[in-house]
Amino acid sequence: MAVQTFRDGEERLISIIGDEDTVTGFLLAGVGDCDRRKNMTNFLMVDKNTQLSAIEAAFKSFSTRSDIAIILINQHIAEDIRYLLNDYHKTIPTVLEIPSKDFGYDTNKDPVFKRVKQQLGETD
Repeated sequence: MAVQTFRDGEERLISIIGDEDTVTGFLLAGVGDCDRRKNMTNFLMVDKNTQLSAIEAAFKSFSTRSDIAIILINQHIAEDIRYLLNDYHKTIPTVLEIPSKDFGYDTNKDPVFKRVKQQLGETD
């Protein structure tokens, strides 16, 4: 299990919302966590049959859990819940959009990349 330890001594997880290949890769790298007592995991594997409501519920759950530090989400999935991401302003858990092997990555859609460009004084 991959965790981050913060200055307060708390350990926090990395969560992921992604396609099968992305989630499988992160699970193999040790990011997965399953709490059987609470019936909770820190990942959601999205495929063509996954309902939008399940993606929304996973994001809302991960973004309110105190044991999660980072939410990784494939950019093409983030586009489906962009309205939630645009309304999300907390620092922790941090939301990072990542590429998928099956979908191109557009830096112009990535809010973190946009903020970096803005801080550097670059304009589109």
